[in-house]
Parts: sequence; C-alpha cells; structure tokens
Amino acid sequence: MQLGLVGLGKMGFNMRERLREGGHEVIGYDPRPEVSDVPNLQALAEALAAPRVVWVMVPSGSVTNGTIVVLANELSAGDLVIDGGNSRYTEDGPHAKLLGEKGIAFIDAGVSGGVWGLKEGYGLMVGGSDEDVARAMPIFDTLRPPGELADGFVHAGPVGAGHYAKMVHNGIEYGLMNAYAEGYELLAAEDLIKDTQAVIQAWTNGTVVRSWLQQLLAKALKEDPEFDEITGYTEDSGEGRWTVEEAISHRVPMPVIAASLFARFASRQEDSPTMKAVSALRNQFGGHAVQRISESG
Repeated sequence: MQLGLVGLGKMGFNMRERLREGGHEVIGYDPRPEVSDVPNLQALAEALAAPRVVWVMVPSGSVTNGTIVVLANELSAGDLVIDGGNSRYTEDGPHAKLLGEKGIAFIDAGVSGGVWGLKEGYGLMVGGSDEDVARAMPIFDTLRPPGELADGFVHAGPVGAGHYAKMVHNGIEYGLMNAYAEGYELLAAEDLIKDTQAVIQAWTNGTVVRSWLQQLLAKALKEDPEFDEITGYTEDSGEGRWTVEEAISHRVPMPVIAASLFARFASRQEDSPTMKAVSALRNQFGGHAVQRISESG
C-alpha cells in the first residue's frame, strides 16, 4: 500500500522503515526537515494518491488534535486517518466525528513495541469499523510481529476500543515494571546476594516471572550495575493516570497499578533504587529519556 506517516520520532521513524522493508510506499512528514520526506501536511496530502491513508504518530493531546484538524481540511472523502499515538480514548469519538463530517474514515490504534518494534514487530490494538480495519490490514500485517494474527493484533471494537485497550496495557506495564524494580531493590539490599544482575539474568528461562521487561532489567543492570549513571526520577505519560481514573469510574479495584503510579510521583520527590530501575526500564524498552546524575545537580 501507499500511505502517509505523520511523526517520525522514536517509534514513527522505525515504523516507516519496517513498512518500507515490507514493500509499502511510505511518505513521511515530520517538523524536522532532516527526516521528513515532504515540507508540510499539505504537501503530504498532495503526494498521496486517492483514496489516501494517513497514519498519525505524534504526541497525544494538543499535537494530535491540531494534526487531525489540519488533515480534516487537507484530505478528501474516501480517505482514512489512523491515530497510532497514545491518545486518550475519549478523544477518538470527537476525532472520528470531525473527520466523518468530511467523509474521512478513522481508526484508533494502540501500538506497543517501543524502540524494538523495527526488528520485533509491534503489538497492535485497533478500534474502528470492520470495513475500515480490513482496508488497513496490509499495514497492520506488516507492522505486527510474525506468527499468528491473534498473538499480536486485535480488532478490539469500534472507534475508541483500540486506545482503551492500549491504556489498560500501559497501566499493567506500570505495575509490572514497579514489581520487578522492587524485587531488584530487595535483592540489592541483601548481603547474601553476591550478584544481583546474575539472579535477574537467571530468571530469563524456566521461571514463571520471565518476560521481556525482566530481560530488559537484566540488560540494564549489565550496562549500569548500580544505576550510578541515572536518578530515579520517572515521568508518567498519562496512560497510568487514565487507567486509574477508569478503575474508579467502573469501581474496579486496582491497587497494584494505582500504587505504581503513585510511586512515580514519589520518584520526583526523593531518589530511590526502585525508581532508578523503573527509569532504566523505560529507557530500555522505549528509548525514553533518563535524567543523568550530572543533569540533576
């Protein structure tokens, strides 16, 4: 397929490469001219043959909103917009309505895979009509991991379902990272344990706690055994907050995810080995910036 891709940051850039390797023609736009294929969104729309497909991969909130508004004016009836960023699911309905008034279809896509997606593939959770999702399946098939479709892709429901599923996914991610990080801190505190990294490395095969995040923690410890190069300051990008808010709305008890969110808040008030581990994990799987000791003053 031919498609436009708006946003060539840490994930968007790699997604463009994976799609091109899969045989698709991708025309990318980014405000940074050194990575962009076209100078602006108008030029992107003009470079695509109708009916057009444009994937938006920019920061959630005002940046996504502004991009959708511009695309609504630049695209035409019969085109399709896919929002693959971490937008809140409540924004998907208004975006679909705005585009729909121009006859433009809309899909929301939750995307997981971080900086490793280029090689490993991206887990995809999408929301939209059956017709629109079927139209975009060649794109999804190239981005998703190899293997069974159901093991890396889900059409979760109508518009909004994809971002809702991704929100819960990221809430779980918060809890998992914090559990691994707390385990690391306890191991490091015990004199009987002579090599904390080796213990976590040994969990990689045969244990019930093995996972990709656990492997990344072992990798992070190998690179910086005491996490001396970073602080424990850890940001949250929104999904954890939204997950907790949804839990409150639905009266679903969610103590682990809520506690992991509050731990991130605590990380900004005082340093801790646990939050250093969470910060290192975010850097490992998503390329998120860490605060270096030299930067913290």
